[in-house]
Amino acid sequence: MKRTFGLVIFDCDGVLIDSERVSAAVIAESMTELGLPVTPEAAMARFVGVSLRAMRPMIEDDLGRPLPPDWNAMLVARIVAAMERHAEPIPGAREILEHFDAVGQPWRIASNSADVEMDAKFGRTGWLDLVAGRTFSAPRLFPEGGRPKPAPDVFLAAARSLPAPPETCLVIEDSVTGIAGAIAAGMTCYGFAPHGNGEPLLAAGAERVISGHHELRDLVALAAAIGAKA
Repeated sequence: MKRTFGLVIFDCDGVLIDSERVSAAVIAESMTELGLPVTPEAAMARFVGVSLRAMRPMIEDDLGRPLPPDWNAMLVARIVAAMERHAEPIPGAREILEHFDAVGQPWRIASNSADVEMDAKFGRTGWLDLVAGRTFSAPRLFPEGGRPKPAPDVFLAAARSLPAPPETCLVIEDSVTGIAGAIAAGMTCYGFAPHGNGEPLLAAGAERVISGHHELRDLVALAAAIGAKA
């Protein structure tokens, strides 16, 4: 049977794991300690989808001075510790991954998070076996100089692993940054907005916005049915 989507690529934070609020609380705490009082809500609004590498100069601009050399490593350690205690799955996320396995729909995970962060999230939720060999981390792939989202590289690396041509890939993203990367990769992108805040995702170029993984299951099944008749 011909499949319209040769590969479904999921973002991790906010799409599979409800971890963005956890990270935002740690970032807000760190910024407050540096002399930049900020709420977790404000940190989340500003930094959702932004890599630590990209975040650093933004905070340095606010501070008017360089951050300590070990700030990135310190923040990652604090985020990992928080994830080990507080990360929870997005409703329906594990079910969609298991469903795709059952029907033979390939999937991957592409994230700006470091492997140690994803290990903490998936360890906390009991998903390590499920996701093994299917995660792609921008810091692991590009340790020397960058290329996290909104660059397309982490998505293209995920596609090459199958391999799947970019034009056959569907990306599920909850951030403007991630959507920009998916579009740059030449992939279809659906915005994921379980709380109803989908307009910025559509404005960024998402083909459509879904509110939950049940919708994704139905859309991928419909695309496969249409492809089989083509």
